[in-house]
Amino acid sequence: MLTDKEKNIVKRLKAGKNADAAFQELVQLYKEPLYWHIRNMLKNHEDTHDVLQNTFIKVFKYIKNFKEESKLYSWMYRIATNESITFLNKKAKKLQISNQELQDHLIDNLESDVYYEGDKIQLALQKAVAQLPEKQRQVFHMKYFQELKYKEISEILEVTEGALKSNYHHAVKKIKDFLAKDQTFMD
Repeated sequence: MLTDKEKNIVKRLKAGKNADAAFQELVQLYKEPLYWHIRNMLKNHEDTHDVLQNTFIKVFKYIKNFKEESKLYSWMYRIATNESITFLNKKAKKLQISNQELQDHLIDNLESDVYYEGDKIQLALQKAVAQLPEKQRQVFHMKYFQELKYKEISEILEVTEGALKSNYHHAVKKIKDFLAKDQTFMD
């Protein structure tokens, strides 16, 4: 459930008392983990920044609907995930390409991104992850890169832990197969 700090922030936001200060605390507390959650999905700093802002706007707008039955970060991660998926779908539609083609395009542009600091192995891993079906890709990102527990991922994606474990297992197998075939990172 909520920590004392989160309870205080949510209470102030819902009551409207010192809401600006409470919102700033919330942003400071979650901007970095949410940034990296979104960045893992979008691959681009500028797009990530835009989606992060939209996420916080929605959090502020809908905090009154937060029932406090789940962890605050789970609720916020769910909003960030949905915002990211919506953004990717709109971008693919605007470019008139499939979601898979968009993932390939994002990975191709990753090397030229001034904010990307990965090496050949990390880029190969990103390419492998981009080939996964969306659900497996989400689960892999949250489990592998963000080191979230299955219980936390379950709250965020609203999926059973068993389904998540299965998705992660299949994702790892597909990534291993992809990397075994694509040895370009070994150069």
